[in-house]
Amino acid sequence: MKETPRPQGTAGDAVPVLPQCRTGRALAHTTGALGSGNPHRSEARPPHTPRGARRAGRHGGLGTSPPVPGPSAFRPRTVLFPALCIALFALLGWQIAAHGPLRALDERLGRGAEGADALPWGVSGFLADLGNTAVALPVLGAALLFSALRPAAPSRRWLPPLAAALAMAAVPALVVPLKAWLARPGPPVMAGGVHEGFFPSGHAATAAVAYGAAALLLLPRRLPAALAYVLLNAGVGVGLVRRGYHWPLDVLGAWCLSGVLLWCLALVVSRPGRAPGPRPPRASPPPARPGP
Repeated sequence: MKETPRPQGTAGDAVPVLPQCRTGRALAHTTGALGSGNPHRSEARPPHTPRGARRAGRHGGLGTSPPVPGPSAFRPRTVLFPALCIALFALLGWQIAAHGPLRALDERLGRGAEGADALPWGVSGFLADLGNTAVALPVLGAALLFSALRPAAPSRRWLPPLAAALAMAAVPALVVPLKAWLARPGPPVMAGGVHEGFFPSGHAATAAVAYGAAALLLLPRRLPAALAYVLLNAGVGVGLVRRGYHWPLDVLGAWCLSGVLLWCLALVVSRPGRAPGPRPPRASPPPARPGP
């Protein structure tokens, strides 16, 4: 049987055909089925990028990234409050020592508040007595005892009460030398006293630190407790000025010192604790699929 010759054509005679989409997968770019025989990328090889190290999420998508270092504990905004307190106290102390205009205005306001009848005499005396150590220290002592006995992490149960006690002990350690150094005379009612030095006020500082430490230990981050604390200390300051025990700037300077001490205490109280014990086991990585 004679074979029929196949017609020979040239490249110019070829009919142009549009490219067609073939079923299949791109080599070396997608993961094929097991045993397909195609030279796909090895799946057993560990990834070299953080994105490749992600674990699968709930629906099979990319999960969370590998652990990264957390934010630094130091933040500029956290030191803004104590910096303002220190700067204001330095300004007040300078005005008191240099007999500046703020001191003259302060003494004028103090004399006017002493003779005012807006606040009854008995109420002002009661508010001023809240700054006595005989009243403030038992309140703080009860808060220390309750905080020490309250169930908490064993590794930090003792830390907040100890920090509160140190903050209270720092009040006379700071107030007494400052009073002796500035030696500001008191109001006319206290002019016959046996000692000089009324800036800053020890009663106002005692009330601010004692009641503030108790609030931080018992009711941290509670808005009603913060409002009650502010109103209570404002009443103590008004009572001291109304009774003529201190000038207004004496109370304000005491609040500046107390703000720094309470800021340090708040850092200790808000620090998260961790109970000692074995570390939880690390989650094992997902098993690697065998290569082709």
